[in-house]
Amino acid sequence: MNGTGRSGGGQGGPRGEHPEPVDARGEPLDEHGEPVGGQGGPSEEQAEAAGHRSVIAQPHTHSEGEPILEAEAQAAQARSVSHPLGRPGRPFDRNSPFMIGVMGAAGVATTYALIQSVLAAGQVLTLIGIAMFLAIGLEPAVSWLVRPWFPRWAAVTTVFLTAVGLFAGFLAAAITPLVTQGEGLIHHAPDTVAHLGERYPLVAELNTRFELQERVQRSLTQNSGDVAGGVLNAGRTVFSLLTSTVIVLVLTVYFMANFPRIRASVYRLFPRERRPRAILLGDAIFAKVGGYILGNVVISLITAAATFCWLYSFHVPYPLILAVLVAVLDLIPVVGSTLAGVIVALVALTVSLPVAIATVIFFIVMRLVEDYLLVPRIIGRTVEVPGVVTVVAVLIGGALLGITGALLAIPVAAAVLLLLRETVFPSLDKDRSG
Repeated sequence: MNGTGRSGGGQGGPRGEHPEPVDARGEPLDEHGEPVGGQGGPSEEQAEAAGHRSVIAQPHTHSEGEPILEAEAQAAQARSVSHPLGRPGRPFDRNSPFMIGVMGAAGVATTYALIQSVLAAGQVLTLIGIAMFLAIGLEPAVSWLVRPWFPRWAAVTTVFLTAVGLFAGFLAAAITPLVTQGEGLIHHAPDTVAHLGERYPLVAELNTRFELQERVQRSLTQNSGDVAGGVLNAGRTVFSLLTSTVIVLVLTVYFMANFPRIRASVYRLFPRERRPRAILLGDAIFAKVGGYILGNVVISLITAAATFCWLYSFHVPYPLILAVLVAVLDLIPVVGSTLAGVIVALVALTVSLPVAIATVIFFIVMRLVEDYLLVPRIIGRTVEVPGVVTVVAVLIGGALLGITGALLAIPVAAAVLLLLRETVFPSLDKDRSG
């Protein structure tokens, strides 16, 4: 009985015999440490259960090392339906000397790389910024059109096609008069200076002292002498302008269509406990920027239409091109409308001195109408920027990005003031003595 029981197929085998070797997953190994069953790789189910993919680095053998096999087994246990890649682990100790040194060096390297990247891609970043500001400026119109029966893509398409259609219609109707009047204004510039000198002694004295007529004539002669070079430069300029315009239009459409997703992605960058406050501040900034851009464009169009009617009524030459110039310059805060008034008044001098004086008065009245009637009704109190901050912001923006910086200076300054008023100043005003 006992002999028969001991000689039977027991699990433990004879006493003193070494147990059969297995790997971390409990699979038997041969005398060479290889899995029993040949060199063929595991099945897809076995590979998934082991914590690795069946299409990655097959066949998996004991030669990978016991630590890797053990980690793969633990990875298989860590996977779940809600977390197929496992749960995030414990963060690194940021207070360790090593991590402090690494973070400091990484911060310096990252800052240097960002500066170099911005300098190298300055023009592209400018186009992206313009497109983003245009998308923010058109966002109020898009959001106003969105309804349950009118989806966002339809609202974006409607707003974009309307804006492009109006601009294209204006160009189609005004391109010929603009070219004709522009050429006449340039080619008749010397005769205009001479005509003003004959009628006004002050202009004649300035012409004699500074040789205005000769300088203008010399400039036109030099520019028209190199015809081939002028045509080539003009072609390059037109191509660059068209390329930049197409890029801005395409980016604007993408930003408009994906604005909710972009907004959500920006807010995801804030910690969870601060996210509601960031949403309130961010939406306020978007409203300020969008209201200012859209309102400023509407005010400039109204000013340009009034200017055209005034110049056409008093038979001032080149009324259309001067009205377009007023619309563009009026977009520039503080100095734009003043500069436009000076240029138009000088052209009005060719008609008569009373017309020029009346034109100056007209622009003064238009500036008052803008500041006290149009701006409060169209833009309202969306952008509240003190006068000193406005001037400083325009000067800094113009120095950094030219006309583009001057145009975007006011909404950026308004956003900065909002952040200072809502976050920085309350923090500084807290009593920390207790």
